[in-house]
Amino acid sequence: MHINAERLQQRIEQLSQIGKIGTTGVCRLAHSKEDRQAVELVKGWFEEAGMTARIDAFGNLIGRLEGKHPDAPILMLGSHIDSQPYGGRFDGVIGVLGALEVVQSFTERQFVPDMPVEVVAFADEEGSRFNKGLFGVRGILGKLEEDELERKDKNGMTRREALLEFGCDPDDFAASEYPEGSIGSYLEMHIEQGPVLEDQGQPIGIVTGISGPIWLTVEFKGYAGHAGSVPMHMRKDALVGAAKVISGLNELAVREKGAPTVSTVGQLSLFPDSRNIIPERVVFTVDLRDIDLDRRNRLEMELYALIDQAAKEHGLSYTITEDTKSDPRYCAEWIKQMMREEASEMGMAVPELMSGPFHDALTMSYVCDYGMIFVRCKEGISHNPEEFAAAEDIALGTELLYRTAYRMAAKS
Repeated sequence: MHINAERLQQRIEQLSQIGKIGTTGVCRLAHSKEDRQAVELVKGWFEEAGMTARIDAFGNLIGRLEGKHPDAPILMLGSHIDSQPYGGRFDGVIGVLGALEVVQSFTERQFVPDMPVEVVAFADEEGSRFNKGLFGVRGILGKLEEDELERKDKNGMTRREALLEFGCDPDDFAASEYPEGSIGSYLEMHIEQGPVLEDQGQPIGIVTGISGPIWLTVEFKGYAGHAGSVPMHMRKDALVGAAKVISGLNELAVREKGAPTVSTVGQLSLFPDSRNIIPERVVFTVDLRDIDLDRRNRLEMELYALIDQAAKEHGLSYTITEDTKSDPRYCAEWIKQMMREEASEMGMAVPELMSGPFHDALTMSYVCDYGMIFVRCKEGISHNPEEFAAAEDIALGTELLYRTAYRMAAKS
């Protein structure tokens, strides 16, 4: 191997101690004190690898290795190191530390890339704290929305306040944006977060594309009343309406037999939240994903119809807020072919598979060609402290990342 697998594994273990929960879990919410501590640790490793390193206005950690042509479009590699509140130690992390290992292997072999190579730990990929993910990558591309800084976490802190506490200047975003055309291509390695590779007995895979996610926040409003005295036919129960939508959404996805369609309601809150009061207000989230855009759009329309039907049936008013909506994005064929060839040189016939979860690569795909490598994870478990990827599998994925990045960086 060209990469140092032992060093990579040691760094993964060391980083997992920051925000550690239980024996194997991690909680490093975006822009938190734990996130900042992790960024500082990895920043030191970036500098140790021979890169200049900085933290930009969005909270992204960016390491840069200069190339023969400093003004050439950048070859960017990366992922994220923030986590879910009940997360694992590999999600995002192997993509950042694997990319770091690639660049450190470059410098140790005195390889000077043709173009600048940057490794990025993107801020708030997860979106779990402010209910809007891919913050850092959207930030550098000038794709943030108007109200992003006013979004609040569950404790009432706005993203603006969190950024200031993190040490960033939200009024200086423009200086951290990348000019159009300055990024030439992007590579990302990630655990699969699904069971396909394990089912096939394969340690790594080449990603073909990323499903298009829709994130919605739905609010139903009814009328509170005494649970013991309001007749059933006279109630305006917001929770009953929400329950019908949640059940119906599940049926929509299950109905698409053989398709990779998935739907989830992961958050729900109600008011007044009392045992003997009819729920007056319910807010819940919707996560709907599919690799087929036409099918996803059709299901989205059916979901809207479900919401409207439930509201009418139970005398409710409702609002729907669109938090995220992206089309499916496909990996560049020339990068996939390069990965196939390099995997073959490694003596491997690597399977190809789509990604249900979104990644920073999803946003990058709008400005440059991208490629992704998946690493097998045990039983497909992710967003859970039980998440696990074997060191040997991570090393193979990183070796393929190295070989692909080397070929791309050696092009004149």
